[in-house]
Amino acid sequence: MNFVSTRGGAAPTGIDAALVAGLAPGGGLYVPERMPALDDLRPRPALADTARAVLAPFFDGSALRDRLAGICAQAFSFGAPLRPLRGEGDHLLELFHGPTAAFKDYAARFLAGALAGLRGPDDPVTTILVATSGDTGAAVAAAFHGRPGFRVAILYPHGKVSPRQAHGLECWGGNVQAYRVRGDFDACQALVKQALADDALRARMPLGAANSISLGRLLPQAAYYAHAAMHFHAAHGARLGFIVPTGNLGNACAALVARRMGAPVGPIRLACNANDALPRYFAGSAYAARPTRATLANAMDVGAPSNFERLRHWYPDDDALRADFDAVGVDDDMIRATIREAPGRHGVVPCPHTATGLKALQDLRTGGDARPWAVVATAHPAKFEGVVEPLVGHAVAPPPALAECLARPARARWLEADYATLLATLETASP
Repeated sequence: MNFVSTRGGAAPTGIDAALVAGLAPGGGLYVPERMPALDDLRPRPALADTARAVLAPFFDGSALRDRLAGICAQAFSFGAPLRPLRGEGDHLLELFHGPTAAFKDYAARFLAGALAGLRGPDDPVTTILVATSGDTGAAVAAAFHGRPGFRVAILYPHGKVSPRQAHGLECWGGNVQAYRVRGDFDACQALVKQALADDALRARMPLGAANSISLGRLLPQAAYYAHAAMHFHAAHGARLGFIVPTGNLGNACAALVARRMGAPVGPIRLACNANDALPRYFAGSAYAARPTRATLANAMDVGAPSNFERLRHWYPDDDALRADFDAVGVDDDMIRATIREAPGRHGVVPCPHTATGLKALQDLRTGGDARPWAVVATAHPAKFEGVVEPLVGHAVAPPPALAECLARPARARWLEADYATLLATLETASP
């Protein structure tokens, strides 16, 4: 299968080259030239088996085709349980059971396995660049830590992630280096995009991307949507809708990929925080990037969602796109109220990001919506103990893998939000 750029102008390319490049020539994002269909919609017992079925059509002709099952088995070695909530038809899709307690673990591990499989024995070291608003960086660090042939540079906005998130970015050492950027997430993301589009830099230094702009992050995330939807449809004979806490839009785009491949995915609702570029657009305003606002759901503090470019590519016009999605904004006061009420109302303790999804669900139910919905639980609440514990009135124990991360020492370097400084840092530092 070939992949093309959202901005056109680039020749179609195979999955292997697209994975290695990360960003298409000219700054566009890679998308499938056509969307393949799943040939078997029967639910599979293991998530890794569903992942292989979802990803196999995209890897037709790839050097990784015969290794795909093994890569999926390693990346999807922990489940994504669909947990019933209190309330008729309400569910939580728990995606926080991986090594860094966030949904990004699945795709980061897949990407690391795929890029490792594409390396030649004499290839130079590849620098994986990642901008993170909280959870992506830790997942990428865990996935690439100790892998020969790779170094990882994590850019995160200083003071705009939770203390435990920051520790999870800084506790790796070895071939992983975290950088505290004096700026917001959009500044970090702009630096990474500029580097990946810099042909002169890439001629001197092999680079790879690990944000959701990478196909290696986007496509694997479709697996858990297909898995949950197929099992739910087999049990209930209905399509399951998903409420996706949304920042950079990669996770929501993955739900759309699963649906367009034929998985019985129902409606998709975007739950945003106070960064309201998407709610404004889906309410009818012209799309416009907006300055980032710091919120309790910090991993969603994105004013210019990169993957909006993919959504626009997949729809003929704004009317068609708005007809297929909706988006709701949830401010910090609503997040606090939802976390406080969630144990009694839903039977769970949510992280601030998951709380935006629960609030979006509550609004649907109040408005009389009776369709089955699953809120996507993107991270474990223990990563945000400073927010969550005072609201629920008790400690939230971190899962074992997160506790192990927190027990290690942490270190980071400072970085100005300046491209010349980033260039000098990349070319002189050796994480």
